[in-house]
Amino acid sequence: MLAEVLKPLQPMPGGGPVGQQVVALLRDKIITNQLPPGQSLSESDLANLLGVSRQPVREALIRLAEGGLVRILPQRGTTVSRISLSRVAGGRFVRDAVERAVVRQAALEADEAAITAMHRLIDEQEAAIRAEDHRAFLQFDDALHLSFAEAMGQQSAWTTLAEVKLQMDRVRYLSIPTDATPARVLITQHRAIVAAIARHDPDAAEEAIRLHLSEILSSLPRIVQRMPDYFETVEQP
Repeated sequence: MLAEVLKPLQPMPGGGPVGQQVVALLRDKIITNQLPPGQSLSESDLANLLGVSRQPVREALIRLAEGGLVRILPQRGTTVSRISLSRVAGGRFVRDAVERAVVRQAALEADEAAITAMHRLIDEQEAAIRAEDHRAFLQFDDALHLSFAEAMGQQSAWTTLAEVKLQMDRVRYLSIPTDATPARVLITQHRAIVAAIARHDPDAAEEAIRLHLSEILSSLPRIVQRMPDYFETVEQP
């Protein structure tokens, strides 16, 4: 399976050290569930497939383990972790706290150009759903949430959530293709958030994003029931 998913790493201008590129590639494959829970990740196999030495692969696996995406077991090797429900809950809690503050401020500060850009991103999501391009839909989803932070001059408020929401992201990539969370529902919620920002109504914006980020609380049990092998049933140390 690894050979079907991983191809030789292509050096990218400004892509950073090889180790960082390996981390980014493997993180993407795990988050999008192209490398599913339980998949064995041999240092030597990864190095051969990616066309790099074992050192950056080893360093990448350590980084991914710190984020809860892989498990490194002495004498037993490394595997893709199951999704941690406690990390999903923790990520949602932190994201909720940060993004409530973000949209409140965006409602006070966003100008017409920022609001127009938000509407454009939602339109891109609509197009992605019509094309059944789930990956593009979720990429535009992230871009929209980033635009909320950019509207109040705090892009770092979103980027700091990147590590915190890793397990949430894995659930998101399971939920849209299975329709556990209908994409149309998310788009409607996005339009409500942007409408509140456009009205410069911070209370409404905060309530709209609270409802939006609570969606996972209802969809997650359905996903766990449908795909139990993807989740930790008993949290592991």
